[in-house]
Amino acid sequence: MADYKVTNPATGEVEAEFATLTDDQLRESLDRTAETFTSWSESELSERAQLLRRAAELYEERKDKLAEIITREMGKPVKQARSELDIVISIFNYYADHGAEFLQDEEITDAPDGRAFMQSEPVGVLLGIMPWNFPYYQVARFAAPNLMIGNTILLKHASQCPESAAAIEEIFHDAGFPTNAYTNVYVSSQQIAEIVIPDPRVQGVSLTGSERAGTKVAATAGENLKKVVLELGGNDPLLVLDREILPKAVKGAVSGRMANAGQACNAAKRVIVLEEFYDEFMEAFRESLGKIELRDPLSEEAFIGPMSSVSAAEDLHEQVQDTVKQGATLHMGGDFDERGGAWYQPTLLTDITPEMRAYGEELFGPVAMVYKVADEEEAIRLANDTQYGLSASVYSTDEARAQRVGERIQTGMVFVNQPPGTSAELPFGGVKRSGVGRELGPYGMAEFVNKRLVKIAG
Repeated sequence: MADYKVTNPATGEVEAEFATLTDDQLRESLDRTAETFTSWSESELSERAQLLRRAAELYEERKDKLAEIITREMGKPVKQARSELDIVISIFNYYADHGAEFLQDEEITDAPDGRAFMQSEPVGVLLGIMPWNFPYYQVARFAAPNLMIGNTILLKHASQCPESAAAIEEIFHDAGFPTNAYTNVYVSSQQIAEIVIPDPRVQGVSLTGSERAGTKVAATAGENLKKVVLELGGNDPLLVLDREILPKAVKGAVSGRMANAGQACNAAKRVIVLEEFYDEFMEAFRESLGKIELRDPLSEEAFIGPMSSVSAAEDLHEQVQDTVKQGATLHMGGDFDERGGAWYQPTLLTDITPEMRAYGEELFGPVAMVYKVADEEEAIRLANDTQYGLSASVYSTDEARAQRVGERIQTGMVFVNQPPGTSAELPFGGVKRSGVGRELGPYGMAEFVNKRLVKIAG
């Protein structure tokens, strides 16, 4: 049985299978990627930028086909899939435009007895381990800046995204990147742990995925003294601080929680509302959620399709049912759609207490949770009462108040009067058990470089 396969979550049908590499094939791929580093790391920055721009052009030219691939692989509505590709295109162009600037030498102005400066140099082969929920975007935010730096990349994608993984590699090839500057490998987690990470030519690992996967990879990397960037789970709060902002907050909570069927690390998973207008919020929020229809993800009208897999839907259902049994109030949903399989109903829960599963665990699907709090201080305490710290949203007509509250939340990102989001220019990452390191923006080119000091005597 192939480990890598395309199982359409809308139909349950297996549409394609891809063979896992043998250990010898993996070692050969690693050898070639390491060999390519020598020449690629010495290439001109202008050449790297030109190739990134050509890759962006190919993503644009192939957008419809690429979008359809991930709709079949993991159920993303095709309109959202094209939006994901728009972000990918912007990432490649961003680093093509600004990469050389970010890699400029940094003068140390107060160096004693002479002059000194810091250089940013490529380090070698990097391993990327990427998830299924944003198959193109997650790869782009890792690959684009690091290829601009001059590193080479070995990429292990999620086992349910082999077709998009192959399409990404094809784009790099067709754009004119050197063979094996970017190499896609269909391999197991065991092969990664036993062959790739221990290899001395591999200088770092970037993983986006579950906390469980991140913990294992970080442990293996630590044993081998390899740097890691980890973007893991989230239990992100969305705080609503005044009545006048309710229409905007409701809209942001719906899109921030339900887009991509709620399968985003930085989705607005916990909506926290002051009790003085809690009932008004709930009425409007429940009405908005009730209008969402599960549709064929290939339909242009689809906002939510199936979840990524049957197992993902079953895991979510278990969390929801356990929470309801423990006393939470179920307002809508809470079960599979009549189509069964990976189709799960949009769900709304309230009255969640700390002993319930949904309070501390990440619910990775179309489940909204709303909490009532007495005041701003309680809202902040609740927002911080989690092991995660990826992002937070704060809604208020008083932007200064919203910013002040946001700065008291233990999180890597704060969004004021908008749901959590992403763009090429904005550094992305979290604190606590949401991970370490940053991607995107200028910081996306600062993780996997050799910051070399050069000191020249006076």
